[in-house]
Amino acid sequence: MHAAWAPKPGAGGNWARSLTGIGEGDRFEFSTGTIEEADDSAEADYPGGSMARISRLDHNEVTPQIAALYDKAFSARGNVPNMFRVMAHRPEIFATMQAHFAAVLNTGTVSTKLKELIIVRTSQINVTPYCLASHTILARNLGWNDDQLAHLEDWPQREDFTAAEKAALRLAETVTRDAHSLSDEQFSELSGFYSEGEIVELLCAIGLFNYFNRFNNALQMEPTRPGEGGCPRSSAEATAAKA
Repeated sequence: MHAAWAPKPGAGGNWARSLTGIGEGDRFEFSTGTIEEADDSAEADYPGGSMARISRLDHNEVTPQIAALYDKAFSARGNVPNMFRVMAHRPEIFATMQAHFAAVLNTGTVSTKLKELIIVRTSQINVTPYCLASHTILARNLGWNDDQLAHLEDWPQREDFTAAEKAALRLAETVTRDAHSLSDEQFSELSGFYSEGEIVELLCAIGLFNYFNRFNNALQMEPTRPGEGGCPRSSAEATAAKA
């Protein structure tokens, strides 16, 4: 199946994914929760090309330490993300990225739900199909609905985001587009909702995904298919696990 990417008119950063070979008129968007139905696509057309530029390392091509990180990712996600397998070309970078990623998403007092929302908005602005493929689903699974995610650029006019959530979304847009434009007025508004430590959390999530977005866009990273990157256990390992 072939996936083609095209801007959705008036979407303000949302990109829509049209899949051929699934029935005329069918359309799946990265801004909705339906994209797992399209995760088996073989390739995605990015601006500038359609093939990943760096090879992905398989389980048998990495050190035992990195293989353990692969196994952990597979256990949690059902695949080993393509970005991880590319970054594994430099094990030290991959290992520290994993630790930082986990700290940014899963520690502190800002909810992972809100962090995933601003990650989706950041990735929409940067037009990163790879990150949107997984993080739109993660955001939906944490409680954001399809309409919120499909029309996230309309957050200023929506009534189903709180003032604090809107301040976080505004921060994501400002920093992603031009961090120098973050005014004292906007920062004061943000400080009315979040502590200094929480502002650090928000900025780290936004900054981390600006890094990930650019890394994946530059390498034309394809969305990871379910089950991809896993290493089936041998019969002996399976038997030992049951013992």
